[in-house]
Amino acid sequence: MFAQGLAFSFLRTRNMRDWSPVMGLPLWVWLFVVPTVFGLICLFAGHRIEPFLRPIWRFLDKVYVAGGVVAACFMIIVLGLIVAGMIGRWSSTPMPDTNAFAGYAMAAMSFFGLAYALTKGSHIRVSIGLNVNAFLNRWLDVFATLVAAMIATYFARYAYLFNVESELINDRTQHQDRIPMWLDAGLRALGSNPSDWAETLGKASTEMIYTPVWIPQIPMTVGAVILAIALWDTLYRTLVQGKSPISSEMVE
Repeated sequence: MFAQGLAFSFLRTRNMRDWSPVMGLPLWVWLFVVPTVFGLICLFAGHRIEPFLRPIWRFLDKVYVAGGVVAACFMIIVLGLIVAGMIGRWSSTPMPDTNAFAGYAMAAMSFFGLAYALTKGSHIRVSIGLNVNAFLNRWLDVFATLVAAMIATYFARYAYLFNVESELINDRTQHQDRIPMWLDAGLRALGSNPSDWAETLGKASTEMIYTPVWIPQIPMTVGAVILAIALWDTLYRTLVQGKSPISSEMVE
């Protein structure tokens, strides 16, 4: 256990400092500088660049809606697991896994729904400074979206690294929940080279194993990446169209 902790600390320190070049440029340039420069292009090009971006916007809108649908499915799963746990307690049938799986499903629901909620104005936005005049409204909105996009991109990168580290050190759940080994092998195969699929799937069996932590972390990584894309997308739409595409906000 101590050696595992040392390995985890070493991997995290190494990855936190790892901004290795990609196609000749440091990773931080691709993640932060290039998107910001494209935002400047959108600012100066304005509506002239809109016809080229509209097909991408339509595709991304479908991605956000798909994320919302997946989040809704996980919400139903959470309800089903909670009800199953209640029935198990009433009937004295042990169901030790339901609480842990409900927690995983709740996390997946939250992260998959982030981008969709953003596009529908469901996130809390402090707009007191935006109501002064139209100039402040636009540029404060642009600044806030830019900062949010950079923070979301930073978070998405480390969510991915955290996912990879959990798989490398074979981190397992601290609860009693278990999954069949074939599910673990199948997910590992999807993330590996096709030439390795036969070897990976050959280890699959119906044996139950403690849940590898990297599996429930996948929705966190995917949801964080989609949210970062959605924020950069919102920034570009604001710069091109002159106003934020987030038009409706939920008011209670």
